[in-house]
Amino acid sequence: MTAAGNLRAAGLAIILAWGWKRAAVALVAGALSALAMAPFNAWPVLFVTFPVAVWLIDGAGAGRHRGVPAAAMAGWWFGLGYFVPGLYWIGYAFLVDAPTFAWLLPFAILGLPAYLALFTALGFALARLIWTRDASRVIALAASLTLSEWLRGHALTGFPWNAFGYALTEPLALAQTASLIGLWGLTFLAVAIFASPGVLIDGSSRGRKPWLAPVMALVLLAAMAVFGAVRLSLQPTAMVANVKLRIMQPNLQQDVRFNYSAKAEVMQKYLTLSDRASGPQSTGVRDVNILIWPESAFPFFLTREADAMAQIADLLPKGTVLITGSVRAPDVPPGTRITRAYNSIYVIDHDGSVLSVYDKLHLVPFGEFLPFQDWMEKIGLVQLTKVQGGFIPGRRRRTMEIPNAPRALPLICYEAIFPGDVAERDDRPGWIVNLTNDGWFGISTGPYQHLQQARLRAVEQGLPVVRAANTGISAVIDPLGRTVARLGLGLEGVLDSGLPSAIPPTIYARAGDIPLAIMIASALIFVTRRRAAK
Repeated sequence: MTAAGNLRAAGLAIILAWGWKRAAVALVAGALSALAMAPFNAWPVLFVTFPVAVWLIDGAGAGRHRGVPAAAMAGWWFGLGYFVPGLYWIGYAFLVDAPTFAWLLPFAILGLPAYLALFTALGFALARLIWTRDASRVIALAASLTLSEWLRGHALTGFPWNAFGYALTEPLALAQTASLIGLWGLTFLAVAIFASPGVLIDGSSRGRKPWLAPVMALVLLAAMAVFGAVRLSLQPTAMVANVKLRIMQPNLQQDVRFNYSAKAEVMQKYLTLSDRASGPQSTGVRDVNILIWPESAFPFFLTREADAMAQIADLLPKGTVLITGSVRAPDVPPGTRITRAYNSIYVIDHDGSVLSVYDKLHLVPFGEFLPFQDWMEKIGLVQLTKVQGGFIPGRRRRTMEIPNAPRALPLICYEAIFPGDVAERDDRPGWIVNLTNDGWFGISTGPYQHLQQARLRAVEQGLPVVRAANTGISAVIDPLGRTVARLGLGLEGVLDSGLPSAIPPTIYARAGDIPLAIMIASALIFVTRRRAAK
């Protein structure tokens, strides 16, 4: 049998599959699709798994109600297969305090993927509603899955982790298209490109040219690569004059970072490591003018510990500032018991004065707050950080003034995964500083995925990203996504670098998701007309 015959036979077998066989096919296809994400970046696998999605929806037509429930079920199994291996690392966080949280581990590694898979199910169901019998059904799937992925990124505070568009971010040349259409536009293109081989089983009868769709997909992929390569070649990395950064990566374990009795140990490590010589000519922290420490760096309220502030002032030479994460107490009358706090970033001058404060706006569900917080606490549940009442969200996203450097946009932890919430158009910063603590997730794929998503924010906005992570991966990334400096996962050390210069606002930075809306509307009009013509 020829290759075309084998493909057609495989496609027909999936179309005709039912029951547990159909669920198993969807589950395996979804699981293999997770290989397209960091650190594997094996995106060609999607040329195999996304056609399976097309055939599963084709086969759903034999079910009741126009096949919509059957398509949704196939989508749910596909999503479950995708999210379990893609997000297994979340389980590590429940082992940091195993006596308290280990019993929740199965709910974390299965419950969250089961919930997220509902959005994939919705995408498959929407696709089935507008499904066609020709190659245009690939466009129907692309539009529907993009809409459901966008909804996943926004519903109930949103969780756009490992959106399908990230498959087109490695190699870096492909990621440059995000400067035009952002993550959600990349998601549309990714689904359309990788699902296109699914129509090869249609045959060439009645004037059909099933090979045309995958050929056009390959041409589009090549055009993206050429555009990206040209963009990268025309805009080499430039540095801001007279700005020298030092990122301190302490690689502290979680049980130390949240233990007040370890205060002296934590401070001594930070101070010693920050002043470490990084080369034969280095004089430690005196070589830099911006020192950066990671998210929630201290097991105490920093500004309420005079000795810690004095130690920081002693460390910093004149003209050097510290950007650090810290839990911040709310402003309450003296003697008031503090139960809640902000997750914040401070800018501290060489004399120990606080120049600027940013409070995290987008909190992590179950990590920093609980849905229905009061009710859940009454039945004995607490979030991973164990802050009674949950963290207090900040009021607005804004830039921070940094002496002798461009204004910075602060993003704490997973705030960097939300493409639409990065930069205010009337308050454009010169760089993004992302402080995070991925130590919750151990040596796993999670920190690599987090870095991949932060890097795409640089490409989308045309802004450099400076990332300080407790256990790694710390990095300095230029506005086109090139890594200028990097300190790997699970390492202790300092990372010295200049600050890359921003470039003019990209099309995506100026227009946001308007190009995406045009793409989706055009796709829906095209598919609707194809359905009407049949």
